[in-house]
Amino acid sequence: MDSEQRRKKKRTGRPYSHTQHFSARTLFLCLSFFVFLLFLSSDRFSIGGSSFHPVLNASTLSLLSSSASHSLLDSFNGKSSLHLRVADRVIFPDHVLLMVSNKIQQQQTFDCVYYKFLNGSHETDQVDALIQPAFSTDEYDEFRFIVRCPIPPMNYSAAMVDLRRQGEMSGHYWSSRSNQTAKMWDKVAYDAALDGDTVVVFIKGLNLRPHKISDPTQFSCHFGLKNLEKHEGSLLRTKAVTAAQEVVRCLLPRGIRNNPEKAHGLRVTLGHDTVNGRARVHELMPSVSRIRGSSPEVKRRNRGKYELCACTMVWNQASALREWIAYHAWLGVQRWFIYDNNSDDGIDKVIEDLDVEGYNISRKTWPWIKTQEAGFSNCALRARDECNWVGFFDVDEFFYFPHAFHHQGEQGLPGENSLQLLVANFSSSTTVAEIRTTCHSFGPSGLSLPPKQGVTMGYTCRLQSPERHKSIVRPDMLDVTLLNVVHHFRLREGFGYHNLPESTAVINHYKYQVWETFKAKFFRRVATYVVDWQEDQNKGSKDRAPGLGTEAIEPPNWRLQFCEVWDTGLKDFLLSYFADPATGLLPWERSLL
Repeated sequence: MDSEQRRKKKRTGRPYSHTQHFSARTLFLCLSFFVFLLFLSSDRFSIGGSSFHPVLNASTLSLLSSSASHSLLDSFNGKSSLHLRVADRVIFPDHVLLMVSNKIQQQQTFDCVYYKFLNGSHETDQVDALIQPAFSTDEYDEFRFIVRCPIPPMNYSAAMVDLRRQGEMSGHYWSSRSNQTAKMWDKVAYDAALDGDTVVVFIKGLNLRPHKISDPTQFSCHFGLKNLEKHEGSLLRTKAVTAAQEVVRCLLPRGIRNNPEKAHGLRVTLGHDTVNGRARVHELMPSVSRIRGSSPEVKRRNRGKYELCACTMVWNQASALREWIAYHAWLGVQRWFIYDNNSDDGIDKVIEDLDVEGYNISRKTWPWIKTQEAGFSNCALRARDECNWVGFFDVDEFFYFPHAFHHQGEQGLPGENSLQLLVANFSSSTTVAEIRTTCHSFGPSGLSLPPKQGVTMGYTCRLQSPERHKSIVRPDMLDVTLLNVVHHFRLREGFGYHNLPESTAVINHYKYQVWETFKAKFFRRVATYVVDWQEDQNKGSKDRAPGLGTEAIEPPNWRLQFCEVWDTGLKDFLLSYFADPATGLLPWERSLL
Protein backbone atom coordinates (compact mmCIF):
# COMPACT_ATOMS: atom_id res chain seq x y z
CA MET A 1 0.00 0.00 0.00
CA ASP A 2 2.88 2.43 0.89
CA SER A 3 4.52 2.03 -2.53
CA GLU A 4 1.15 2.62 -4.22
CA GLN A 5 0.65 5.85 -2.25
CA ARG A 6 4.21 7.06 -3.09
CA ARG A 7 3.53 6.34 -6.75
CA LYS A 8 0.31 8.39 -6.63
CA LYS A 9 2.05 11.22 -4.77
CA LYS A 10 4.82 11.34 -7.35
CA ARG A 11 2.34 11.40 -10.20
CA THR A 12 0.13 14.11 -8.75
CA GLY A 13 3.17 16.22 -7.85
CA ARG A 14 4.56 16.57 -11.43
CA PRO A 15 4.74 20.16 -12.72
CA TYR A 16 2.38 21.10 -15.53
CA SER A 17 2.91 23.74 -18.16
CA HIS A 18 0.36 26.53 -18.59
CA THR A 19 -0.86 24.84 -21.75
CA GLN A 20 -1.61 21.54 -20.01
CA HIS A 21 -5.00 20.69 -18.48
CA PHE A 22 -5.90 18.59 -15.47
CA SER A 23 -7.79 15.43 -16.34
CA ALA A 24 -10.78 14.46 -14.23
CA ARG A 25 -8.89 11.45 -12.88
CA THR A 26 -5.90 13.58 -11.87
CA LEU A 27 -8.16 16.09 -10.14
CA PHE A 28 -9.89 13.33 -8.14
CA LEU A 29 -6.57 11.80 -7.10
CA CYS A 30 -5.23 15.15 -5.94
CA LEU A 31 -8.32 15.87 -3.92
CA SER A 32 -8.34 12.36 -2.43
CA PHE A 33 -4.70 12.67 -1.42
CA PHE A 34 -5.38 16.03 0.24
CA VAL A 35 -8.25 14.53 2.26
CA PHE A 36 -6.04 11.61 3.20
CA LEU A 37 -3.33 13.96 4.55
CA LEU A 38 -5.91 15.91 6.55
CA PHE A 39 -7.17 12.66 8.06
CA LEU A 40 -3.69 11.58 9.12
CA SER A 41 -3.11 14.95 10.77
CA SER A 42 -6.40 14.82 12.70
CA ASP A 43 -6.93 13.46 16.21
CA ARG A 44 -8.35 10.20 14.91
CA PHE A 45 -4.95 8.61 15.44
CA SER A 46 -4.15 10.14 18.80
CA ILE A 47 -4.85 9.17 22.38
CA GLY A 48 -4.57 11.87 25.01
CA GLY A 49 -2.86 14.14 22.46
CA SER A 50 0.00 11.79 21.59
CA SER A 51 0.36 10.02 18.30
CA PHE A 52 -0.63 6.39 18.19
CA HIS A 53 0.95 4.11 15.57
CA PRO A 54 0.07 0.45 16.20
CA VAL A 55 2.55 -2.12 14.94
CA LEU A 56 0.57 -4.58 12.86
CA ASN A 57 1.51 -8.23 12.63
CA ALA A 58 1.01 -10.51 9.65
CA SER A 59 -2.59 -11.46 10.41
CA THR A 60 -3.58 -7.80 10.69
CA LEU A 61 -1.86 -6.80 7.45
CA SER A 62 -4.48 -8.78 5.55
CA LEU A 63 -7.02 -6.17 6.65
CA LEU A 64 -4.98 -3.38 5.11
CA SER A 65 -4.07 -4.91 1.77
CA SER A 66 -5.08 -2.88 -1.28
CA SER A 67 -6.68 -4.00 -4.50
CA ALA A 68 -7.31 -2.51 -7.90
CA SER A 69 -10.97 -1.91 -7.09
CA HIS A 70 -10.40 -0.21 -3.70
CA SER A 71 -8.39 3.01 -3.78
CA LEU A 72 -8.15 6.22 -1.79
CA LEU A 73 -11.02 7.48 -3.94
CA ASP A 74 -13.25 4.84 -2.30
CA SER A 75 -12.54 6.42 1.07
CA PHE A 76 -13.39 9.88 -0.24
CA ASN A 77 -16.68 8.59 -1.65
CA GLY A 78 -17.68 7.13 1.72
CA LYS A 79 -17.09 3.48 0.81
CA SER A 80 -14.35 2.86 3.34
CA SER A 81 -15.01 1.44 6.78
CA LEU A 82 -13.30 4.55 8.17
CA HIS A 83 -16.76 6.09 7.82
CA LEU A 84 -18.52 3.44 9.92
CA ARG A 85 -18.54 5.26 13.24
CA VAL A 86 -19.25 2.89 16.12
CA ALA A 87 -20.69 5.13 18.81
CA ASP A 88 -21.43 2.49 21.47
CA ARG A 89 -21.00 -1.19 22.20
CA VAL A 90 -23.35 -3.21 24.43
CA ILE A 91 -22.55 -6.77 25.50
CA PHE A 92 -25.48 -9.21 25.60
CA PRO A 93 -25.26 -12.86 26.64
CA ASP A 94 -25.05 -14.09 23.05
CA HIS A 95 -23.89 -11.11 20.97
CA VAL A 96 -22.34 -7.63 20.98
CA LEU A 97 -24.59 -4.79 19.85
CA LEU A 98 -22.79 -2.06 17.92
CA MET A 99 -24.57 1.30 17.62
CA VAL A 100 -23.42 3.01 14.43
CA SER A 101 -23.88 6.77 14.30
CA ASN A 102 -24.19 7.15 10.54
CA LYS A 103 -26.68 5.88 8.01
CA ILE A 104 -26.11 2.48 6.45
CA GLN A 105 -28.12 0.35 4.09
CA GLN A 106 -29.86 -2.58 5.79
CA GLN A 107 -29.26 -4.82 2.78
CA GLN A 108 -25.52 -4.33 3.18
CA THR A 109 -23.55 -7.05 4.92
CA PHE A 110 -20.78 -6.32 7.39
CA ASP A 111 -17.83 -7.97 9.02
CA CYS A 112 -17.04 -7.56 12.70
CA VAL A 113 -13.37 -6.84 13.30
CA TYR A 114 -11.98 -7.92 16.68
CA TYR A 115 -8.71 -6.63 18.14
CA LYS A 116 -6.42 -7.66 20.93
CA PHE A 117 -3.14 -6.23 22.16
CA LEU A 118 -0.23 -8.59 21.82
CA ASN A 119 1.60 -9.50 25.03
CA GLY A 120 -1.56 -8.46 26.89
CA SER A 121 -0.55 -4.80 27.23
CA HIS A 122 -1.74 -1.56 25.62
CA GLU A 123 1.78 -0.22 25.95
CA THR A 124 3.14 -2.53 23.26
CA ASP A 125 1.08 -0.78 20.55
CA GLN A 126 0.97 -4.16 18.79
CA VAL A 127 -2.46 -5.48 17.85
CA ASP A 128 -3.84 -8.64 16.34
CA ALA A 129 -7.13 -8.67 14.43
CA LEU A 130 -9.78 -11.26 13.64
CA ILE A 131 -12.80 -11.05 11.33
CA GLN A 132 -16.24 -12.68 11.70
CA PRO A 133 -19.45 -11.93 9.77
CA ALA A 134 -22.08 -9.85 11.57
CA PHE A 135 -25.38 -11.49 12.52
CA SER A 136 -27.71 -8.71 11.36
CA THR A 137 -28.19 -5.00 10.72
CA ASP A 138 -31.16 -2.86 11.68
CA GLU A 139 -32.31 0.73 12.01
CA TYR A 140 -32.63 1.83 15.65
CA ASP A 141 -33.66 5.49 15.73
CA GLU A 142 -33.22 8.70 13.75
CA PHE A 143 -29.64 8.91 14.99
CA ARG A 144 -28.27 5.39 14.72
CA PHE A 145 -28.27 1.96 13.13
CA ILE A 146 -27.36 -1.20 15.00
CA VAL A 147 -25.22 -4.17 13.96
CA ARG A 148 -25.20 -7.39 15.94
CA CYS A 149 -21.83 -9.14 16.16
CA PRO A 150 -20.80 -12.50 17.66
CA ILE A 151 -19.33 -12.53 21.15
CA PRO A 152 -15.56 -11.88 20.85
CA PRO A 153 -13.32 -14.94 20.97
CA MET A 154 -11.07 -15.51 23.96
CA ASN A 155 -8.61 -12.65 24.62
CA TYR A 156 -10.28 -10.30 22.10
CA SER A 157 -11.90 -7.23 23.62
CA ALA A 158 -15.61 -6.36 23.21
CA ALA A 159 -14.64 -2.71 23.76
CA MET A 160 -12.57 -2.81 20.57
CA VAL A 161 -15.01 -4.37 18.10
CA ASP A 162 -15.13 -2.46 14.81
CA LEU A 163 -16.96 -2.85 11.50
CA ARG A 164 -16.11 -3.05 7.86
CA ARG A 165 -18.28 -3.66 4.80
CA GLN A 166 -18.13 -7.31 3.87
CA GLY A 167 -15.65 -8.05 1.13
CA GLU A 168 -13.84 -4.75 1.54
CA MET A 169 -10.10 -5.05 1.99
CA SER A 170 -8.74 -1.51 1.80
CA GLY A 171 -8.64 1.21 4.39
CA HIS A 172 -7.30 1.36 7.95
CA TYR A 173 -9.80 -0.38 10.20
CA TRP A 174 -8.25 0.54 13.50
CA SER A 175 -10.48 3.04 15.35
CA SER A 176 -10.47 1.74 18.92
CA ARG A 177 -9.07 3.79 21.77
CA SER A 178 -7.70 2.78 25.12
CA ASN A 179 -10.52 4.69 26.86
CA GLN A 180 -13.33 2.98 24.96
CA THR A 181 -15.65 0.80 26.99
CA ALA A 182 -18.45 -1.64 26.27
CA LYS A 183 -21.62 -1.46 28.34
CA MET A 184 -23.21 -4.53 29.88
CA TRP A 185 -26.81 -5.06 28.82
CA ASP A 186 -28.05 -5.50 32.40
CA LYS A 187 -26.76 -2.12 33.60
CA VAL A 188 -27.29 0.65 31.09
CA ALA A 189 -29.58 3.56 30.22
CA TYR A 190 -30.81 2.39 26.83
CA ASP A 191 -33.55 4.73 25.56
CA ALA A 192 -35.05 8.17 26.22
CA ALA A 193 -38.10 10.06 24.97
CA LEU A 194 -39.39 13.60 25.33
CA ASP A 195 -42.73 14.10 27.02
CA GLY A 196 -43.68 17.76 27.37
CA ASP A 197 -41.18 19.49 29.65
CA THR A 198 -39.83 16.14 30.90
CA VAL A 199 -37.68 13.33 29.56
CA VAL A 200 -38.54 9.67 30.16
CA VAL A 201 -35.43 7.50 30.55
CA PHE A 202 -35.49 3.71 30.17
CA ILE A 203 -32.76 2.04 32.17
CA LYS A 204 -31.68 -1.49 33.03
CA GLY A 205 -30.04 -2.39 36.32
CA LEU A 206 -31.81 -0.25 38.92
CA ASN A 207 -33.45 -3.36 40.41
CA LEU A 208 -36.42 -1.40 41.68
CA ARG A 209 -39.35 -3.24 43.20
CA PRO A 210 -41.55 -4.84 40.52
CA HIS A 211 -45.03 -3.37 40.10
CA LYS A 212 -44.37 -0.63 42.68
CA ILE A 213 -43.71 3.11 42.51
CA SER A 214 -40.28 4.06 43.89
CA ASP A 215 -38.90 7.18 45.54
CA PRO A 216 -37.66 9.53 42.78
CA THR A 217 -35.56 11.73 45.09
CA GLN A 218 -32.63 9.28 44.89
CA PHE A 219 -32.34 9.81 41.14
CA SER A 220 -31.27 12.59 38.79
CA CYS A 221 -30.80 12.95 35.04
CA HIS A 222 -27.58 14.13 33.42
CA PHE A 223 -27.41 15.56 29.92
CA GLY A 224 -24.43 15.98 27.60
CA LEU A 225 -22.89 15.03 24.29
CA LYS A 226 -20.74 11.99 25.11
CA ASN A 227 -19.10 9.90 27.84
CA LEU A 228 -21.72 10.95 30.36
CA GLU A 229 -20.64 8.64 33.14
CA LYS A 230 -17.08 10.05 33.02
CA HIS A 231 -17.75 13.81 32.87
CA GLU A 232 -20.25 14.51 35.63
CA GLY A 233 -18.84 17.96 36.39
CA SER A 234 -19.51 19.27 32.85
CA LEU A 235 -23.06 17.92 32.53
CA LEU A 236 -26.45 19.53 32.94
CA ARG A 237 -28.32 17.96 35.83
CA THR A 238 -32.03 17.87 36.70
CA LYS A 239 -34.07 16.10 39.34
CA ALA A 240 -36.24 13.02 38.80
CA VAL A 241 -39.97 13.45 39.39
CA THR A 242 -41.14 9.81 39.10
CA ALA A 243 -39.53 6.37 39.18
CA ALA A 244 -40.98 2.89 38.67
CA GLN A 245 -39.37 -0.39 37.58
CA GLU A 246 -37.16 0.55 34.59
CA VAL A 247 -38.66 3.98 33.83
CA VAL A 248 -37.54 7.28 35.39
CA ARG A 249 -38.99 10.67 34.46
CA CYS A 250 -36.90 13.84 34.91
CA LEU A 251 -37.39 17.54 34.25
CA LEU A 252 -35.65 18.95 31.21
CA PRO A 253 -32.82 21.43 31.88
CA ARG A 254 -34.11 24.96 32.38
CA GLY A 255 -32.39 26.24 29.26
CA ILE A 256 -34.34 23.93 26.94
CA ARG A 257 -37.56 23.46 28.91
CA ASN A 258 -39.38 26.11 26.88
CA ASN A 259 -38.04 24.68 23.62
CA PRO A 260 -37.81 20.89 24.05
CA GLU A 261 -36.83 20.40 20.40
CA LYS A 262 -33.33 21.53 21.40
CA ALA A 263 -32.99 18.33 23.42
CA HIS A 264 -33.23 16.06 20.36
CA GLY A 265 -30.07 14.02 20.02
CA LEU A 266 -28.68 14.83 23.47
CA ARG A 267 -27.31 11.95 25.44
CA VAL A 268 -28.85 11.35 28.84
CA THR A 269 -28.08 9.07 31.74
CA LEU A 270 -29.30 8.52 35.27
CA GLY A 271 -27.55 9.27 38.53
CA HIS A 272 -28.58 7.33 41.61
CA ASP A 273 -27.60 7.24 45.27
CA THR A 274 -25.47 4.30 46.31
CA VAL A 275 -23.13 3.36 49.14
CA ASN A 276 -19.42 3.01 48.42
CA GLY A 277 -17.74 1.73 51.54
CA ARG A 278 -19.01 3.99 54.29
CA ALA A 279 -19.72 6.93 52.02
CA ARG A 280 -22.92 7.64 50.14
CA VAL A 281 -22.19 8.68 46.55
CA HIS A 282 -24.27 9.67 43.54
CA GLU A 283 -23.20 7.26 40.80
CA LEU A 284 -23.81 7.75 37.08
CA MET A 285 -25.08 4.75 35.12
CA PRO A 286 -23.51 3.76 31.78
CA SER A 287 -25.65 5.07 28.93
CA VAL A 288 -26.29 4.66 25.21
CA SER A 289 -29.55 6.63 25.23
CA ARG A 290 -30.13 9.73 23.15
CA ILE A 291 -33.27 11.81 23.47
CA ARG A 292 -35.74 11.46 20.64
CA GLY A 293 -38.96 13.32 20.06
CA SER A 294 -42.20 12.40 18.39
CA SER A 295 -41.76 11.02 14.88
CA PRO A 296 -43.72 12.77 12.09
CA GLU A 297 -46.37 10.07 11.82
CA VAL A 298 -47.54 10.52 15.42
CA LYS A 299 -48.50 14.18 15.03
CA ARG A 300 -52.15 13.66 14.17
CA ARG A 301 -53.83 16.28 16.29
CA ASN A 302 -55.21 18.14 13.27
CA ARG A 303 -56.49 14.91 11.69
CA GLY A 304 -58.02 13.33 14.76
CA LYS A 305 -57.01 10.15 16.53
CA TYR A 306 -57.53 6.55 15.61
CA GLU A 307 -60.24 5.03 17.75
CA LEU A 308 -58.36 1.75 18.33
CA CYS A 309 -54.69 0.75 18.08
CA ALA A 310 -52.75 -2.32 19.17
CA CYS A 311 -49.25 -2.76 20.57
CA THR A 312 -47.29 -5.97 21.01
CA MET A 313 -43.73 -7.16 21.51
CA VAL A 314 -42.51 -10.12 19.47
CA TRP A 315 -39.56 -12.44 19.19
CA ASN A 316 -39.54 -14.72 16.13
CA GLN A 317 -43.29 -14.58 15.52
CA ALA A 318 -43.21 -14.01 11.75
CA SER A 319 -45.35 -17.07 10.99
CA ALA A 320 -48.12 -15.93 13.36
CA LEU A 321 -48.28 -12.24 12.55
CA ARG A 322 -50.38 -12.19 9.37
CA GLU A 323 -53.29 -14.16 10.82
CA TRP A 324 -53.33 -12.04 14.00
CA ILE A 325 -53.28 -8.70 12.16
CA ALA A 326 -55.72 -9.60 9.37
CA TYR A 327 -58.27 -10.89 11.86
CA HIS A 328 -58.06 -8.00 14.32
CA ALA A 329 -58.06 -5.41 11.53
CA TRP A 330 -61.47 -6.84 10.61
CA LEU A 331 -62.50 -6.33 14.24
CA GLY A 332 -61.58 -2.65 13.95
CA VAL A 333 -57.92 -2.18 14.91
CA GLN A 334 -56.67 0.74 12.79
CA ARG A 335 -53.03 1.16 13.81
CA TRP A 336 -50.31 -1.30 14.85
CA PHE A 337 -47.14 -0.83 16.89
CA ILE A 338 -44.87 -3.88 16.61
CA TYR A 339 -41.86 -3.93 18.97
CA ASP A 340 -39.35 -6.38 17.51
CA ASN A 341 -37.21 -7.89 20.26
CA ASN A 342 -34.27 -9.34 18.26
CA SER A 343 -36.19 -11.53 15.82
CA ASP A 344 -34.15 -13.32 13.17
CA ASP A 345 -36.95 -15.12 11.30
CA GLY A 346 -37.67 -12.54 8.58
CA ILE A 347 -40.43 -10.75 10.47
CA ASP A 348 -39.30 -7.38 9.11
CA LYS A 349 -40.21 -8.52 5.58
CA VAL A 350 -43.63 -9.77 6.77
CA ILE A 351 -44.33 -6.41 8.44
CA GLU A 352 -43.19 -4.53 5.35
CA ASP A 353 -45.54 -6.57 3.14
CA LEU A 354 -48.47 -6.05 5.50
CA ASP A 355 -47.84 -2.32 5.59
CA VAL A 356 -47.80 -2.20 1.78
CA GLU A 357 -51.16 -4.00 1.84
CA GLY A 358 -52.59 -1.12 3.87
CA TYR A 359 -52.53 -2.41 7.45
CA ASN A 360 -50.84 0.73 8.86
CA ILE A 361 -48.04 -0.97 10.79
CA SER A 362 -44.85 0.47 12.21
CA ARG A 363 -42.04 -1.76 13.40
CA LYS A 364 -39.74 -0.51 16.13
CA THR A 365 -36.44 -2.22 16.70
CA TRP A 366 -36.28 -2.96 20.43
CA PRO A 367 -33.03 -4.87 21.02
CA TRP A 368 -33.20 -4.78 24.83
CA ILE A 369 -33.66 -8.28 26.28
CA LYS A 370 -36.31 -8.81 28.97
CA THR A 371 -37.73 -5.28 28.93
CA GLN A 372 -41.35 -5.86 27.90
CA GLU A 373 -42.85 -3.63 30.59
CA ALA A 374 -40.55 -0.74 29.67
CA GLY A 375 -41.25 -1.35 25.99
CA PHE A 376 -44.98 -1.08 26.62
CA SER A 377 -44.42 2.16 28.56
CA ASN A 378 -42.49 3.40 25.54
CA CYS A 379 -45.33 2.36 23.25
CA ALA A 380 -47.93 4.08 25.44
CA LEU A 381 -46.03 7.35 24.95
CA ARG A 382 -45.94 6.86 21.18
CA ALA A 383 -49.61 5.90 20.96
CA ARG A 384 -50.96 8.73 23.10
CA ASP A 385 -51.00 11.32 20.32
CA GLU A 386 -52.40 8.87 17.77
CA CYS A 387 -54.94 6.69 19.55
CA ASN A 388 -57.98 6.99 21.79
CA TRP A 389 -57.52 3.37 22.89
CA VAL A 390 -54.60 0.97 22.57
CA GLY A 391 -54.71 -2.77 23.27
CA PHE A 392 -51.69 -4.52 24.73
CA PHE A 393 -51.92 -8.21 23.85
CA ASP A 394 -49.84 -10.94 22.21
CA VAL A 395 -49.90 -12.43 18.73
CA ASP A 396 -51.25 -15.74 20.08
CA GLU A 397 -54.30 -13.99 21.60
CA PHE A 398 -57.52 -13.51 19.58
CA PHE A 399 -60.65 -11.61 20.64
CA TYR A 400 -63.89 -13.57 20.23
CA PHE A 401 -67.42 -12.11 20.49
CA PRO A 402 -69.84 -15.03 21.09
CA HIS A 403 -73.02 -12.94 20.90
CA ALA A 404 -72.13 -10.53 18.09
CA PHE A 405 -70.70 -13.25 15.84
CA HIS A 406 -74.01 -15.08 15.74
CA HIS A 407 -76.35 -12.15 15.12
CA GLN A 408 -76.53 -10.59 11.69
CA GLY A 409 -76.02 -6.82 11.80
CA GLU A 410 -77.65 -4.17 9.65
CA GLN A 411 -74.85 -4.42 7.10
CA GLY A 412 -71.72 -6.44 6.47
CA LEU A 413 -70.70 -9.59 8.27
CA PRO A 414 -71.93 -10.31 11.78
CA GLY A 415 -69.50 -8.95 14.35
CA GLU A 416 -67.54 -6.73 11.95
CA ASN A 417 -65.73 -3.90 13.80
CA SER A 418 -67.00 -5.34 17.10
CA LEU A 419 -63.83 -4.42 19.02
CA GLN A 420 -63.70 -0.85 17.78
CA LEU A 421 -67.41 -0.28 18.48
CA LEU A 422 -66.99 -1.71 21.97
CA VAL A 423 -64.22 0.67 23.03
CA ALA A 424 -65.93 3.64 21.36
CA ASN A 425 -68.83 3.20 23.79
CA PHE A 426 -66.43 4.08 26.63
CA SER A 427 -64.51 6.92 24.93
CA SER A 428 -66.58 9.63 26.59
CA SER A 429 -66.55 8.00 30.02
CA THR A 430 -65.28 10.11 32.89
CA THR A 431 -64.38 7.06 34.98
CA VAL A 432 -63.37 4.13 32.72
CA ALA A 433 -59.83 4.13 31.28
CA GLU A 434 -59.26 0.38 30.94
CA ILE A 435 -61.30 -2.48 29.48
CA ARG A 436 -60.37 -5.97 30.68
CA THR A 437 -61.17 -9.16 28.78
CA THR A 438 -60.95 -12.70 30.19
CA CYS A 439 -58.53 -15.17 28.57
CA HIS A 440 -59.11 -18.89 27.91
CA SER A 441 -55.92 -20.91 27.40
CA PHE A 442 -55.93 -23.46 24.57
CA GLY A 443 -53.73 -26.57 24.38
CA PRO A 444 -52.11 -28.53 21.52
CA SER A 445 -55.52 -30.11 20.80
CA GLY A 446 -53.99 -33.44 19.78
CA LEU A 447 -51.68 -31.91 17.16
CA SER A 448 -48.00 -32.71 16.70
CA LEU A 449 -47.29 -30.21 13.90
CA PRO A 450 -48.24 -26.51 13.60
CA PRO A 451 -51.66 -26.10 11.92
CA LYS A 452 -51.24 -24.90 8.34
CA GLN A 453 -54.42 -22.79 8.35
CA GLY A 454 -53.45 -20.90 11.50
CA VAL A 455 -53.90 -21.19 15.23
CA THR A 456 -57.61 -20.31 15.11
CA MET A 457 -58.22 -23.36 12.92
CA GLY A 458 -55.96 -25.90 14.60
CA TYR A 459 -56.28 -25.37 18.35
CA THR A 460 -59.79 -26.08 19.54
CA CYS A 461 -59.45 -27.65 22.99
CA ARG A 462 -58.85 -25.52 26.10
CA LEU A 463 -58.78 -25.44 29.86
CA GLN A 464 -62.11 -25.05 31.67
CA SER A 465 -61.21 -22.11 33.91
CA PRO A 466 -60.00 -18.79 32.49
CA GLU A 467 -56.43 -17.59 33.14
CA ARG A 468 -56.02 -13.89 33.80
CA HIS A 469 -57.16 -11.15 31.41
CA LYS A 470 -55.73 -8.60 28.96
CA SER A 471 -56.38 -4.88 28.72
CA ILE A 472 -57.22 -2.10 26.32
CA VAL A 473 -56.40 1.32 27.81
CA ARG A 474 -56.81 5.02 27.13
CA PRO A 475 -53.16 6.13 26.84
CA ASP A 476 -53.90 9.73 27.86
CA MET A 477 -55.40 8.48 31.15
CA LEU A 478 -52.38 6.50 32.35
CA ASP A 479 -50.47 7.34 35.50
CA VAL A 480 -47.50 9.61 34.90
CA THR A 481 -45.12 6.82 36.03
CA LEU A 482 -46.26 4.61 33.09
CA LEU A 483 -46.12 1.70 35.55
CA ASN A 484 -47.53 -1.53 34.11
CA VAL A 485 -47.62 -5.23 34.82
CA VAL A 486 -47.00 -6.34 31.22
CA HIS A 487 -50.59 -5.84 30.01
CA HIS A 488 -52.09 -3.72 32.81
CA PHE A 489 -51.24 -0.08 33.44
CA ARG A 490 -51.59 1.99 36.55
CA LEU A 491 -54.30 4.58 35.82
CA ARG A 492 -54.57 8.22 36.74
CA GLU A 493 -56.34 9.15 39.94
CA GLY A 494 -60.10 8.92 39.55
CA PHE A 495 -60.12 6.35 36.72
CA GLY A 496 -60.77 2.61 36.89
CA TYR A 497 -61.40 -0.44 34.72
CA HIS A 498 -64.42 -2.26 33.32
CA ASN A 499 -64.58 -6.06 33.21
CA LEU A 500 -66.27 -7.42 30.09
CA PRO A 501 -68.66 -10.34 30.73
CA GLU A 502 -67.66 -13.52 28.90
CA SER A 503 -70.95 -13.47 27.01
CA THR A 504 -69.78 -10.22 25.36
CA ALA A 505 -66.14 -11.00 24.64
CA VAL A 506 -63.35 -13.40 25.55
CA ILE A 507 -59.79 -13.87 24.35
CA ASN A 508 -58.75 -17.21 22.90
CA HIS A 509 -55.17 -17.51 24.14
CA TYR A 510 -53.38 -20.16 22.04
CA LYS A 511 -50.78 -20.53 24.74
CA TYR A 512 -49.82 -24.21 24.78
CA GLN A 513 -49.18 -24.99 21.13
CA VAL A 514 -47.41 -27.99 19.59
CA TRP A 515 -44.19 -28.77 21.41
CA GLU A 516 -41.68 -27.32 18.95
CA THR A 517 -43.54 -23.99 18.83
CA PHE A 518 -44.01 -23.87 22.59
CA LYS A 519 -40.37 -24.72 23.26
CA ALA A 520 -39.16 -21.88 21.04
CA LYS A 521 -41.66 -19.42 22.45
CA PHE A 522 -40.77 -20.01 26.09
CA PHE A 523 -37.02 -20.42 25.63
CA ARG A 524 -36.56 -16.69 26.23
CA ARG A 525 -39.35 -14.61 27.74
CA VAL A 526 -39.51 -10.91 26.92
CA ALA A 527 -41.11 -9.88 30.23
CA THR A 528 -38.74 -8.32 32.76
CA TYR A 529 -40.04 -10.04 35.89
CA VAL A 530 -41.00 -13.41 34.38
CA VAL A 531 -38.15 -15.93 34.40
CA ASP A 532 -37.22 -17.92 31.33
CA TRP A 533 -38.68 -21.39 31.67
CA GLN A 534 -35.30 -23.11 31.71
CA GLU A 535 -34.42 -21.25 34.93
CA ASP A 536 -35.07 -23.07 38.21
CA GLN A 537 -37.38 -20.43 39.70
CA ASN A 538 -41.10 -19.86 40.32
CA LYS A 539 -42.08 -23.36 39.23
CA GLY A 540 -45.60 -22.89 40.58
CA SER A 541 -46.24 -19.63 38.77
CA LYS A 542 -48.99 -19.31 36.16
CA ASP A 543 -46.29 -17.90 33.84
CA ARG A 544 -44.89 -21.44 33.59
CA ALA A 545 -46.53 -24.41 31.95
CA PRO A 546 -47.87 -26.85 34.55
CA GLY A 547 -45.68 -29.94 34.73
CA LEU A 548 -42.91 -28.42 32.62
CA GLY A 549 -39.44 -28.65 34.10
CA THR A 550 -36.40 -26.57 33.29
CA GLU A 551 -35.04 -28.59 30.37
CA ALA A 552 -36.16 -28.64 26.74
CA ILE A 553 -37.57 -32.15 27.00
CA GLU A 554 -41.08 -32.80 25.72
CA PRO A 555 -43.32 -33.99 28.56
CA PRO A 556 -45.23 -37.25 28.01
CA ASN A 557 -48.45 -36.84 26.03
CA TRP A 558 -47.86 -33.11 25.51
CA ARG A 559 -50.24 -33.01 22.53
CA LEU A 560 -53.12 -34.22 24.73
CA GLN A 561 -52.54 -31.86 27.66
CA PHE A 562 -54.46 -28.67 28.62
CA CYS A 563 -57.59 -30.10 26.99
CA GLU A 564 -60.73 -29.99 29.15
CA VAL A 565 -63.30 -28.30 26.89
CA TRP A 566 -63.66 -28.57 23.13
CA ASP A 567 -64.32 -25.02 21.92
CA THR A 568 -64.75 -24.56 18.15
CA GLY A 569 -66.75 -21.31 18.29
CA LEU A 570 -64.20 -19.05 16.58
CA LYS A 571 -63.11 -21.74 14.12
CA ASP A 572 -66.70 -22.40 13.02
CA PHE A 573 -67.38 -18.69 12.55
CA LEU A 574 -64.26 -18.12 10.42
CA LEU A 575 -64.97 -21.12 8.21
CA SER A 576 -68.54 -19.91 7.68
CA TYR A 577 -67.80 -16.29 6.84
CA PHE A 578 -64.12 -15.94 5.93
CA ALA A 579 -63.14 -19.02 3.94
CA ASP A 580 -63.15 -18.74 0.14
CA PRO A 581 -66.12 -20.80 -1.13
CA ALA A 582 -64.13 -22.18 -4.06
CA THR A 583 -60.79 -22.96 -2.40
CA GLY A 584 -61.57 -23.02 1.33
CA LEU A 585 -58.61 -20.71 1.92
CA LEU A 586 -58.75 -18.06 4.64
CA PRO A 587 -57.66 -14.45 4.00
CA TRP A 588 -54.22 -14.89 5.58
CA GLU A 589 -53.66 -18.00 3.47
CA ARG A 590 -54.69 -16.33 0.21
CA SER A 591 -52.26 -13.49 0.89
CA LEU A 592 -49.39 -15.98 0.89
CA LEU A 593 -50.14 -17.31 -2.60
